[in-house]
Parts: sequence; structure tokens; C-alpha cells
Amino acid sequence: MILLLPLIGALLLPFVGTSGAQGVATPNFYDQRQRMTKPDLGGRQRIRFLTTTDYPPFNFLDQRARLAGFNVDLVRAICEELDIQARCQIEAMPFGDLAQALKDGEGEAIVAGMAMTPTSRAGLAFSEPYLRYPARFVTRKDRPLPTPIAEALTGRTVAVEEGSAHAAMLGAFFPDATRQEFATRNEALAALKEGRVDAFFGDGVGLSFWLESDAAAGCCVFSDGPFFSDRYLGEGLAIAVAPNDMALARSIDYAIGQIVQKRRFSELLLRYFPVSPF
Repeated sequence: MILLLPLIGALLLPFVGTSGAQGVATPNFYDQRQRMTKPDLGGRQRIRFLTTTDYPPFNFLDQRARLAGFNVDLVRAICEELDIQARCQIEAMPFGDLAQALKDGEGEAIVAGMAMTPTSRAGLAFSEPYLRYPARFVTRKDRPLPTPIAEALTGRTVAVEEGSAHAAMLGAFFPDATRQEFATRNEALAALKEGRVDAFFGDGVGLSFWLESDAAAGCCVFSDGPFFSDRYLGEGLAIAVAPNDMALARSIDYAIGQIVQKRRFSELLLRYFPVSPF
């Protein structure tokens, strides 16, 4: 269940979910009401996507030192949908070099989790977001909270990482919860495991891997959600292009729309997120 609260200056975005393999929830952030015609990129000699190697599971080097990850496979799918495989390239470099490399013509697009901010928008254009970061509650398996969780949080103690966006979001959207801040996420999650707090509220992507880790030891599960907010969590992941290359951005939007409609996007999420953060 998704909580929608009419707060001024804040927005908890709706989530449209689909069911993937084994009933795992996967998201659909693309508006399928859009009707876009297939773009013609025949005049381009090359389309090079720039990324990094230090942002797992989105982009990283595998055991054979080959570039891999969710974003890498998404680029391959985009190139297939646009029929540009022979001209499609992907190259890794340090994150701090990406924007200048694009400006210098060393690439045509950046797919590396670059945040959409007033600063980045001043020098880059972006595709539509293809994935948004969810906030999630985690509770002990033996102490689950009923849904809707907002009604169950009155008098409950929720752990958050001190100074985090999720701490601020919890206070804004779930004011009836008693917020307890910890210096680190690990300390907060340890308190949850030990039963000293009723829940933890944080980044669903990171938590999806923690739930399967030895550190969690099978203690906990997601409770309700996911929850989204542009104000607190940003606009999500998008692909950056040069400001004068909106034709490429719209071509990428078209390709991602096709990937979503063909359920290839859900397959990618299930491949890289064994426990769905959504």
C-alpha cells in the first residue's frame, strides 16, 4: 500500500508495480500512456555511453574485470531497441571526469547515477528517470507492523541514520513515529536486530542487499512501502546527454519505454536485486 500525504513542498510519489518472476514486485516508472515513434539515429557514426566501475550493482567490474551491472545491461537493451548495436559503445572512467568528457565530445551520454540537480542541469540534459530510489521500513520477522504502517507507528520507535535524508523524510511523512537517530546505519540496524527499536527507515536499495547478508542473519523483512519523494530522495536515475542533444535523450526515452513494455526492465531488476527493494 502506498501512502499519499498532501504536504506542501513535499511529494510522496505513487508507485506502479508489476509482478515479476516468483511474484517479486518490480517497478514501472515509465508512463505507458506516452506514444512515441521510433527515432531515426541513422546519421550518427557512434553513440558512446560513459559510466564508472564503482557503483554496484549498477556498474562495476566482474570477476573477470569486465564491465558489468544493471546500467551496463540497460545500455545494451537500449542499443538493441534503437537498432544501433554496431555503433553503440560503453566506456568506464572516474566519476569526476564524466561531465567534462561529455563536454569534450568523448562520449554522447552518461549512465552512472548522476544526480539531477540545479547544478548538473546547468550543463547537462537528462532523459526521463528510469528508476527512483525507494525508502523502506525494515522490521524484525517476529515483530511485524500492520499496514498501513503510518497508522501503526504511533508510539513506535523507528531508527534512522543521523542527519540522513531518510531521517528528515520520516519526520515529515510519519510524524507519529518516535524517531531515534544513530550515528551510522550499522548501529541503527544492530538496534533493530536486538529489538531495541521497532523498525528502521532507510534506503530500500541498500537494505535489499542487507536483508540477504550474513549481518542480517535472516532477522528482518520489509514492511509496507515502497515510499518515494523527490524532495528528500531526489528525482531518481536518468541518463545525461549534452544540452543540445535532446534528440538522443528522447530516443533513450523511447527505448526505455519499449524495454518496460516488453518486461525486459523487470528482468534486469530481478537479475541484480534478488530481494526487490520495491
